[in-house]
Amino acid sequence: MKLQRVLALVLRHLYLYKRSLARFMEVFYFPLLDILLWGFLTIYLQRFPGAVPGAVSFLLGALILWDILYRSQQGISLSFLEEVWSRNLLNLFVSPLTAGEFLAATMVLSLIKLGLTAAVTIALAWVLYGYNFFLIGLALVPFVANLIVLGWSIGIVTTAIILRFGQKAEVMAWGLAFLFQPFSAVFYPVSVFPPGVREAAWFVPATHVFEGMRSVIAGGGFPLADLAWAGGLNAVYLLLALAWFYSTFRVVRERGLLLRVGE
Repeated sequence: MKLQRVLALVLRHLYLYKRSLARFMEVFYFPLLDILLWGFLTIYLQRFPGAVPGAVSFLLGALILWDILYRSQQGISLSFLEEVWSRNLLNLFVSPLTAGEFLAATMVLSLIKLGLTAAVTIALAWVLYGYNFFLIGLALVPFVANLIVLGWSIGIVTTAIILRFGQKAEVMAWGLAFLFQPFSAVFYPVSVFPPGVREAAWFVPATHVFEGMRSVIAGGGFPLADLAWAGGLNAVYLLLALAWFYSTFRVVRERGLLLRVGE
């Protein structure tokens, strides 16, 4: 893997954002809407007698963490789609660029976009609602790391699907992550799930992260068991996602399907 090729691809995408206001605003537009919607909802809920204690902390913290997962997935999926839309995919892979270098560049891009989005979301939560996201404490670091890795795994799977089935499958770039949201206990505890679903939900790494977040906010201490499970599951899922991507890339290349990905 050559670092200069990775950085060259990262720079190519950053130039797109520099010269396109629409692309740049996309990084901030949806997080702004989310923080306004859920922030006002939590304020409304707290006005009722018997409201859930710490509703703002639970919901806004969950929203910011979910956005970290979603943006890390989008960073990979949309970077790939940019190449598809511009009919540049074949140009990239007839060059010395390898599939691994391409994935590494998209991961770097996802971190850059995620950093910008998270900074805006956290700042808005503080200014508008007085919510300090960093009150979660040291557990915040492994929480965020696990969500980023899960987002990468989903993004790599999405990329493999679009690579294999072409542009007609691009809806997966926006929809696949949301398939995990109902079972990740983002805005509610695992205990609300019916039997069967509850047990299956524990195999989603994000479930352990959000349950751990609620435990920390409620004063429950460092969720070591939840983080260990999340880390172990993420390692397995990332390896499976990479194996599927490389297998799909090999098939697509051998069958000459790279020319058809943008059709």
